[in-house]
Amino acid sequence: MANKKTLILGATPDSGRYAYLAANRLVSHGHSIVNVGLKKGEVAGVAIEKPEQIHHDIDTITLYVGTNNLPPLYDYILETHPQRIIFNPGTENGELRRKAEEQGIETIYACTLVMLSTGQY
Repeated sequence: MANKKTLILGATPDSGRYAYLAANRLVSHGHSIVNVGLKKGEVAGVAIEKPEQIHHDIDTITLYVGTNNLPPLYDYILETHPQRIIFNPGTENGELRRKAEEQGIETIYACTLVMLSTGQY
């Protein structure tokens, strides 16, 4: 399995959140992660950073930010220019999807946790 460096947008140290579960599951499946969120802390041994530094080596951005909170993050997401963006349930956003696809970024409405558990990641 190839390492797909993944940026988790909406990362949180709250163990009851799906972003937390995804971070740990990604690492356990051999993927390196970048945690980006608003809360301080760390997940799966990786510090959570603010959405400021653009990473240019990201394969996948997996979204855990609600649809209504995504517009201020469009530039950050698009400037990162990942190979794909996974819109987890509750993050579906037609405008961001269109903008990403116009830049050649694959978009998927899916669940990262399900994709990992079924070998589709």
